[in-house]
Amino acid sequence: MSTATAPNVSTASQRHSAKSPNPSGAAKDSKPVRYSHRQAESYKEDGLVKFNVPDLTVKDLLSAIPAHCFERSAFKSFTYVFADFAMVAGLAYAASYIDPTLASAFAVDENALSAYVPVGAQQAVARYSLWGLYTILQGMVGTGIWVIAHECGHQAFSTSKTLNNAVGWVLHSALLVPYHSWRISHARHHAATGHLTRDEVFVPRTRAQKGLLPLKPADKSDSSSSDEDEVQGEAGAQQTEETFGEWLHEVLEDAPLYNFFFLIVQQLFGWPLYLIQNASGQLHYPKGTNHFRPDAIIFDKRHRSQIIWSDIGIAATLSALFAWGTLSSGGFTDVFRYYVIPYFWVNHWLVMITYLQHTDPLLPHYKAETWTFPRGALCTIDRNWLGPVGPYLFHGIAETHVAHHISSKIPHYNAWEATEALKARLGEHYKKSTENVFVSLWKTVRNCKFIEENDQVAFYKNAKGVPKCTLAPDSAYNSDSAIALSE
Repeated sequence: MSTATAPNVSTASQRHSAKSPNPSGAAKDSKPVRYSHRQAESYKEDGLVKFNVPDLTVKDLLSAIPAHCFERSAFKSFTYVFADFAMVAGLAYAASYIDPTLASAFAVDENALSAYVPVGAQQAVARYSLWGLYTILQGMVGTGIWVIAHECGHQAFSTSKTLNNAVGWVLHSALLVPYHSWRISHARHHAATGHLTRDEVFVPRTRAQKGLLPLKPADKSDSSSSDEDEVQGEAGAQQTEETFGEWLHEVLEDAPLYNFFFLIVQQLFGWPLYLIQNASGQLHYPKGTNHFRPDAIIFDKRHRSQIIWSDIGIAATLSALFAWGTLSSGGFTDVFRYYVIPYFWVNHWLVMITYLQHTDPLLPHYKAETWTFPRGALCTIDRNWLGPVGPYLFHGIAETHVAHHISSKIPHYNAWEATEALKARLGEHYKKSTENVFVSLWKTVRNCKFIEENDQVAFYKNAKGVPKCTLAPDSAYNSDSAIALSE
């Protein structure tokens, strides 16, 4: 159903659904229409960013990248692994001195600040601050290790599949990631990026899929819309009352405090929830879909042993953590400080990075009829990530993600040059943001609420049904190039 007052493009060319066969009888036959109490906000398409659907082939994309960018080196890749683990060890070693150093420094009855802040309180603040700094930095380094394991899954670490999978299994298992299980589902994501029924994660929802009623149409006098769904919905229809639950759901949809709470939950638990219960994945997957069951719909029979090995890797890490907590002098407190909190930071960065790579008001999502592999590969955006953090600690996963989707076998150290080459070829079809990523995160959560059910090329809209991007009036959207993925 359409809930906005102006379509993404002219209704006749953009919308897939047919008009009512008997519009003149709509008033007579229509049933009461149930609208949300929220009224759609009218807008003019002239003020929206215009999007031209790319008409490129796989060859067009790959030929733009210099041949040497595809070269993979086990030696060079291992230098990044060793560098990351050296930082892990260095940070852990430095953290081991936090408590004894502070105990010595505050072993006094009073100091220059004790007249204002008790010595014990000073020590507590210093302790929590230093341990907090450790967990943040260790989480960043751990994210870099996660990125290298991710490259192993794409066979970008080296030319040896055996070596790639061995290194990836060790690294991802250490971070409680089921290596093969996620490698397989992630490959499906790359094969169908931006496909509304085949992509694997951060799949846009319609209002109906979110359990929301259609927005009440805006006043026609304020809109230039000729949206056929709106016209059909209004013809002779009478609105019925929404329930309290429906009213509350709509209110929370755009409530800043609730949006902030949603962000906290997403950043802390989004990643394990995706692995365990397919959170943010495809709704048509059966209940119970997860990355730990060999019989999950994500996998087929040939994957069974790989899924079991992935589970063994997770079990081995959990066993090691339990042994650490049981046998070490620091007990589970040390496990929590040195590993668990940095682990949640890794989850935070991972979810934030992937969410912002594929969720933005300017990025399209395609139905099967309009999707092609090149179009899907360009359904992502490069982002500058916190100065040197992205390029050095995160190995450029956010700054070179467009190139990564065009060819996932390009190692991260070559993706920078590949990105520059692609910019020249792609022109307007290359998307990049230099905005602070935390600002982008908040804007995205507020502006990317739902898509229209019938749009062949869909863009996110905010809670009031207003998009920031629309198809250019003369943009073709037929699936007429490269690889098409059927329903």
